[in-house]
Amino acid sequence: MDMNSFSPMMPTSPLSMINQVKFEDEPDLKDLFITVDEPESHVTTIETFITYRIITKTSRGEFDSSEFEVRRRYQDFLWLKERLEDAHPTLIIPPLPEKFIVKGMVERFNDDFIETRRKALHKFLNRIADHPTLTFNEDFKVFLTAQAWELSSHKKQGPGLLSRMGQTVRAVALSMRGVKSRPEEFMEMNNFIETFSQKINLIDKISQRIYKEEREYFDEMKEYGPIHILWSASEEDLADTLKGVASCIDKCCKATEKRMSGLSEALLPVVHEYVLYSEMLMGVMKRRDQIQAELDSKVEALTSKKADTDLLTEEIGKLEDKVECANNALKADWERWKQNMQNDIKSAFTDMAEENIHYYEQCLATWESFLTSQTDLHLEEASEDKS
Repeated sequence: MDMNSFSPMMPTSPLSMINQVKFEDEPDLKDLFITVDEPESHVTTIETFITYRIITKTSRGEFDSSEFEVRRRYQDFLWLKERLEDAHPTLIIPPLPEKFIVKGMVERFNDDFIETRRKALHKFLNRIADHPTLTFNEDFKVFLTAQAWELSSHKKQGPGLLSRMGQTVRAVALSMRGVKSRPEEFMEMNNFIETFSQKINLIDKISQRIYKEEREYFDEMKEYGPIHILWSASEEDLADTLKGVASCIDKCCKATEKRMSGLSEALLPVVHEYVLYSEMLMGVMKRRDQIQAELDSKVEALTSKKADTDLLTEEIGKLEDKVECANNALKADWERWKQNMQNDIKSAFTDMAEENIHYYEQCLATWESFLTSQTDLHLEEASEDKS
């Protein structure tokens, strides 16, 4: 599947030597392995929550040991994501699974939900580990290695509430102001994101609907096997045939269940992850625009001489460097993300297509075998009647 068939091609721009080293000079051998497993429920007087065991194995010299084991809850993952966004505002941070909206405590902590979240958290951490820049983030290292009390202490070292509020207010003000002239390549990138978001959300809805219809079909088909068995008890002449039909239905039920499992485990999570990625990309573009808007406002102030010109000139120089770094980081990460996206979606749909082909071949072979045996039986009976 060529994702560029519905989206504009991004023009390539030469990267600085720093970004070439940061993004292109990736190690051939993986040196960081992360596993998320063993979810555990915790009940306190205030809340009920789930923690997950995280095992990290590494050969990197900056780690004090080659293996670490910690437990983390969803809020810790959320903290890590926010810290990565703060440190790398124009890198594409992998998305977290959505925070569950409570419809009932039983549903929130049932096995299916916990397992689905565990897989998503496992993928989240491993996508960070495979990223050429995020993998060396200090907060990521602390997340993987620090015990609970150490992590809690580390969190308190971040920006205070008032500081975060001030940054948020300034960001909102800059976003309301907007940018005067977004570079053409980022305009095309933004158009790609909008188109991709529409397409992937539509695919997500269709996939969910197909799974729902498949589930309804499976639930209905399961009832036909037992019905034919009961029927065979009252039809002596057709007993063997009806039992044969029941056996075919049972085999098709098992094949359908396997296909549904492939749909729910291989296709749906990949599609929905990229729905979340589309939202993440919109956030990245906003943060890039905020950095540029801050530069634009300083240039405007210098032009109108509303403040100390020497101070403004110094600030503008720093902001120009900041904008260039942000742009280069996004352009480099963008190409990497787009290639991964194409590979992931192509693989998911190819695997699903192969699964469907196998499913229909299996069901067809089941019924062909049954019908052939019935035909042979009738021919034998006809031959005996003639003799």
